[in-house]
Amino acid sequence: MDLQVMLEKCRRDQWKVTDLDWTQKPRPMSKDDEIAIVQYFTDMAEIERLAGALFKEQERRVQDETLRRIFKTFIVDEIRHAECAERLARFYDVHHHRDYESSRALAKFAPHFLEGIRHLSDDVANAYVTAGELMLDIALLRSIDDYVADGMSKQAMRLINRDESRHIAIDYHMVEYYASPEYAAKERARAEAPAVDRFKAMRTFASVVYYAKPFFREVFFLPMERVDPSGTRLREAIRRFQLLGNKPGVAERPLGKFILGLQNLYHRPVVGPMFGRVLSRLAGVEPQFLERLNDDAELARAQTMSYEQMAEEALAVKETN
Repeated sequence: MDLQVMLEKCRRDQWKVTDLDWTQKPRPMSKDDEIAIVQYFTDMAEIERLAGALFKEQERRVQDETLRRIFKTFIVDEIRHAECAERLARFYDVHHHRDYESSRALAKFAPHFLEGIRHLSDDVANAYVTAGELMLDIALLRSIDDYVADGMSKQAMRLINRDESRHIAIDYHMVEYYASPEYAAKERARAEAPAVDRFKAMRTFASVVYYAKPFFREVFFLPMERVDPSGTRLREAIRRFQLLGNKPGVAERPLGKFILGLQNLYHRPVVGPMFGRVLSRLAGVEPQFLERLNDDAELARAQTMSYEQMAEEALAVKETN
């Protein structure tokens, strides 16, 4: 990937919430639909803030100056997305059926995640943002847009999705770097962290995993049951993440080994049926994440592809599904 070209694109494609036409009127909705849509946008605002915090941490950690500048534009993007989501929530709150606040699982997950990103390793933090943005970009945002089906949503989602496409391209770039021999060599050269810091990192990871599953369920999986009842888009987002997780280098990272180990146990004839819920709880995800959604031919094909090609193919899905 040419990072300088990406940086220029990031700067060129900036926009403002006030650029949108807020004089439009929402389409008529049932009470249940209005409550659901306002809640989705309320949660989306907080999700975007979490992503912004993670990009801020990545901007602090990376040494490449061009990457640092790219991440700075991503922080601006996420602040704008949060502002836009809040305004969309107010826009669709036509009848004021109730007061809205972040979903309970999201409110519980957020402080642990914000604490965690300061202690989690680079590749683990990037894995969370990659998984979240694949589900957000490929599945949730597009499905909400189709469900709302009016001009205001389409105008906003078109611009937000354009931003998220840049984010996913860099997510894949960073996955490649963290899976590289270069990064592994840097890790080996680092002095081992003090025992107290290693314990803190383990405790933080456990807390993030513990609160992650209800978070993913409440803000991704349950909304998708309404806006994409076939589950096609959500499965596609998970499938793309699994293809990444099976790439050489990624699969050898501690998190990759952990998830693939749980997935293998999940598919054992006795262990899976008896302890599937326990395994998904340990992984911090819904059981769908542990289902094998790619056959051997698809996994083999992914091994021959570059990370940039995989990112381009994942983003192309948005135009076809």
